[in-house]
Amino acid sequence: MATTIPIGSDHAGFLLKAAIIKHLESGGLETKDYGCYSEESIDYPDYAHPVSEYILSNEGSLGILICGSGNGINMTANKHQGVRSALCWNNEIALLARQHNNANIIAIPARFITIEEAITMVDTFLNTNFEGGRHQLRVNKINC
Repeated sequence: MATTIPIGSDHAGFLLKAAIIKHLESGGLETKDYGCYSEESIDYPDYAHPVSEYILSNEGSLGILICGSGNGINMTANKHQGVRSALCWNNEIALLARQHNNANIIAIPARFITIEEAITMVDTFLNTNFEGGRHQLRVNKINC
């Protein structure tokens, strides 16, 4: 796993993002915070695009995106060819996103999960390997 984790959020995810960064850095990981930096209303694409570009220019990296529902920031990230962002709302989904889909970004719905649930999902996502095999054949069919 790469030691630098790019992370971005909109205003709804700002507090959760801060908690995740604190958790990751206390575990020895470096984060690259692409914002936002307050709870003032902003536009989630402004933060999804830079995290997605980081993922594409740093092979093997994994990223984190957070917004209120997780949907908007996830949709934006998936506009980037080669990004496989997975909207995750529980630990099993985060596990399967890595094992079966080789997701390289986890999108988290800040308004629907607790900080503890988010941290558990992030830890699972970052520490789970892609299984490959039959799943690689499916992943290869994602990009048009």
